[in-house]
Parts: sequence; structure tokens; C-alpha cells
Amino acid sequence: MTLTIRRALLVAAVLALAAPALAQQRAMRVILPVSAGSGVDAIVRASGKALSQSLGHALVIENIPGAGGISGTSAIVKAPADGSTIGIVSNNHVTNPAVYSNLPYDSLADITPIAVLGSTPFVLVVNPQKLPAKNLAELLALLKASPGRYNYASSGNGTIIHFAGAMFVDMAGVDAKHIPYKGVGPMLTDLLGGQVDLGVVALPAVQGHLKNGTLVAIGLCGASRSPAAPQVPTLAEQGLAGYDVAGWFAVVGPAHMPAAEVRRIHDAFAAAYATPELKDAMAKQGNDIRVTSPEEAAAFFRSETAKYSKLAARAGMKID
Repeated sequence: MTLTIRRALLVAAVLALAAPALAQQRAMRVILPVSAGSGVDAIVRASGKALSQSLGHALVIENIPGAGGISGTSAIVKAPADGSTIGIVSNNHVTNPAVYSNLPYDSLADITPIAVLGSTPFVLVVNPQKLPAKNLAELLALLKASPGRYNYASSGNGTIIHFAGAMFVDMAGVDAKHIPYKGVGPMLTDLLGGQVDLGVVALPAVQGHLKNGTLVAIGLCGASRSPAAPQVPTLAEQGLAGYDVAGWFAVVGPAHMPAAEVRRIHDAFAAAYATPELKDAMAKQGNDIRVTSPEEAAAFFRSETAKYSKLAARAGMKID
């Protein structure tokens, strides 16, 4: 055997032995179409250690906010479909097609659904100084007695909080004016200050205000009660049948990812979110973790897209 052949065989053997270690060192890019410090950002960063361990390699978390999530999602769909890049998307992934005329991607065809990871409960709240109601029946009585007098706040036109408020007005058959803000912070400030009357917000963001009475919870917006506030009934169980909105978050990849990579990443997320440490962290944030299959995630995206498209058409919610 010549020296050259021996060297080649030696190099091949070294590379074969090093392959598992190199695979573990490969970092996965995780794109978040939201700003740092947002709810989804906090969820992903709290999950980072457990996810890195279950995936077997490091994560590089990259925030690409802007244009209601469109900027970050554009980066996800353009990434290599080899499992090296994934994204964590939320409700705006399915609401944006309903309100934006020209998206630079197809929100269903240009992604690979991997799993819906869970949700954060929303709650309809009122400022008791403006609307002295403690439940849905009392709130509806006040709103129907004075059509057009009251208003509801949102974190911005076309956001899921806007959709949640518009859905409430539509299903309840009441007349209330929409007041959009640039983010949840300014919206919550004016709710507390009495500049606006009611609004839908994430439950963890207002737990303290509910406890001290500066805001009153009319009802949870999801299909079931939350362990974080078991005493608060849902709007559906108070008579608003079919009302169901929550702030969900899901992992996706670019279109046409190999099935083996989809399964590998799905199983790693499921394993990470099943660890006691991450379960405890998510519970403290008020999140309900229920990791779906890729097939369930795809069906969920389709149904959510259809639901909000119909609502946007009825409510005239369009952004050019």
C-alpha cells in the first residue's frame, strides 16, 4: 500500500470519528420575527438550554422584527431547507395574509410546519372606572345600552389583539370603536389610565393589575380556563359560544424540508418541553404547552388562516 493511499485512509478514518462531534458543534439558526423582550422571545430564550441539549448542538437565536413579522418570516422562507435554520412564529403568521395585500411569501406553501408548541392565554379586561362590569352579561348590558359610546384598545392594526377585540365586537353584536396603539405597552398604559375602556391582553401581562383591582377580568378568550387563573371563566362558557383566541407559538422551517429533519427537530422540541425544568419555566410564564405533530400543525395553520380571513373580510381589516 502506497504512502499516499495510507494517508488518505487515515484522513478518512479521522473524519469518520470526528463526524459525531462536528454534528454536535453545528449551530442551528433560530429566527424570531419579533423583537427582543417580547412574549415569544422570552419563551424561546427560556427554552434555549433544554433545546440545545435535546438537539445535540448549539442554537443561535436571531431576532428579525419589523412589518408585523413579515421581515423575519421572509428570512425563514429564504433559508436553506436542510434543517440548519428554523423559525418560531406566532399568530401574525396566519393573520397577516388577511390584512396585507401583497405578502412577499405564501404563509402556507412556503413553510414546513414542524409543531405548534403551545399558547399564552388572552383575557378580556375592562377599566372598572369606565365600565363597572364584573362579567360578560354585565359588560354586554352596558355596551348595548350605549352603542358607540365605548371603545376597545389593541396593540396595532392587524395584530392578533386587534383581531381578538374585533371578534368580540362581531360575535357579541355590540358597537365599540377600535383604538389602535403601537405596541402592548402604550395600550396597557392607557387602559390603566382610563383613556380606553376595554381590551384583550395576554394574561401574564395583567395578573398584577387584576389582583389589585385596577383592571377587571371579564373572561378568558380561549376554549378552556387557564391554570394560571382558574377562577376566571371563559367568554364561551358565559354565553359567547365559539369565541376562541389565544396567543400561540409554533416552530416551522422553510418549505420542502426533508421528512427526517422535520421528525428530528419535532422530537427534540417535544423532549425539551417535557423536561421538568422547562415545564416549570413555562408554567411560571403562564404558558400552556401542548406540542402537536407536524400534521396537526399544518391543519392548524390552515384552519387559523381561514378563520381570520373571514373575520378580516367582515370587519374591513386591510393594510396596504
